[in-house]
Amino acid sequence: MQIDILTPEKKLFSGEIKSVKLPGTNGQFEILNNHAPIISTLSPGKIYLVQTDHNKQTFEINGGVIEMQKNNIIVLAE
Repeated sequence: MQIDILTPEKKLFSGEIKSVKLPGTNGQFEILNNHAPIISTLSPGKIYLVQTDHNKQTFEINGGVIEMQKNNIIVLAE
């Protein structure tokens, strides 16, 4: 699964991942491989990534939007 995390200033992360947990407006949710297409708003909080090599990364955001289609995730974060 491919993810791109973008802010107005720069690209925070781009790469292959196993899973991602996001701070949705209605609560935290997780996306795994072959997830159904989704568009959601994000609240302030942390994004937790698990890369394909099992390394973990965390990003603090102030809100944003996520779109997932065909194992491609785009996060537009503040």
